[in-house]
Amino acid sequence: MTIPASSPGAPPLLEGVRVLDFGRYIAGPYCAALLGDLGADVIRIERVEGGEDRRVPPVLASGEGGMFLQLNRNKRCLTLDLASAEGRRIVEQLVDTADVVVANLPPDTLRSLGLDYPTLSARNPRVVLASVTAFGTQGPSARQAGFDSVGQAMSGAMFLSGLPDAPARTAATWVDFGTAQACAMGALAALWTRERTGRGQCVEGSLLQTALVHTNGALIEQALLAKNRVPQGNRGYLAGPSDVIRARDGWLIVQTIGQAMFGRWCDLVGQPAMKSDPRFANDELRGQNGEAISAVMREWCATRSRDEVLAALAGCKIPAAPVHDLQQVLEDEQIQANGMLQSQRFGAQSYPVSRHPVVMSDTPVEFSRAAPALGEHTDEILAELGYTVEQVEALRARKLV
Repeated sequence: MTIPASSPGAPPLLEGVRVLDFGRYIAGPYCAALLGDLGADVIRIERVEGGEDRRVPPVLASGEGGMFLQLNRNKRCLTLDLASAEGRRIVEQLVDTADVVVANLPPDTLRSLGLDYPTLSARNPRVVLASVTAFGTQGPSARQAGFDSVGQAMSGAMFLSGLPDAPARTAATWVDFGTAQACAMGALAALWTRERTGRGQCVEGSLLQTALVHTNGALIEQALLAKNRVPQGNRGYLAGPSDVIRARDGWLIVQTIGQAMFGRWCDLVGQPAMKSDPRFANDELRGQNGEAISAVMREWCATRSRDEVLAALAGCKIPAAPVHDLQQVLEDEQIQANGMLQSQRFGAQSYPVSRHPVVMSDTPVEFSRAAPALGEHTDEILAELGYTVEQVEALRARKLV
């Protein structure tokens, strides 16, 4: 189904909602960015000298990083010395106007900054706090910091993704992004509930909990059947062929599930007898004997181009795709046809940003702002709070903004 363009003049879903973003790196900032895509007024509060995540990894002459450019679209930027009394007063004034506060900071840091939920709700009972921890709020690791990789490691994902001699971390930070998406969904649910109760609430996400969602099926199998699966690289556990295969001129991934699909694959590669081989009688057995199936696929692909292989698999309705390098991703016709990467500008330079994960038929979900320069909107935001030009200049002279 093709999603039509949003209705002309339709207001953004979160028009009139204000979000204060104290997040850093990925989980917090992306949660706030998702709300900004939906039309919220998102204010990124950043240190006067710039946040530690602004330059990760540096890609522009001015120092801004690729991750920063992605995660801070649709935001205004206010620089502020949060350690100062004046900075605290400005935060309190902003909290009075806020609907959502996003902060992936340790609990002790939240309390020291007055951003913990009891403090926020005492000042503004309607505010929603979306917070992220690495390991959850209870237990021996609750106060420890962590990044995406801790979720990958502790959930079993890193173990299963590796080879028998070593686990493997996935370069894509799916734990961070998954946590951000879950927290954004929780914030939306809390805003909806507030319409009935009049009160906000605390929405808590954790990297470890998100990662466990992704490995939960394997954990259920382990708890009930004690399969004690071991890592086997790119080859799938539950069917075959399910593997990364090299064609004559490049890599591709193929995955079959179910008897009908396996039968079509057998006919395609000229091995109809495999359909009656007892080693391959069902998906579970094909997973257990997957190396034999992958060997057939490797031999069949070795003399064919990748495009030829992919076209043949598509003709048999067998899921497959090329394994792209990063430049090939940028040039992919399917990605371009759906506008999945949208051009943004920072100063004179343009760059591609992955659009919001969903498209809505009647409500605009779009990029209205590129990532902000450091302190780009400080004067504008303080003026909205009632500060005069002279007062802002006095704060700037003292390096408080």
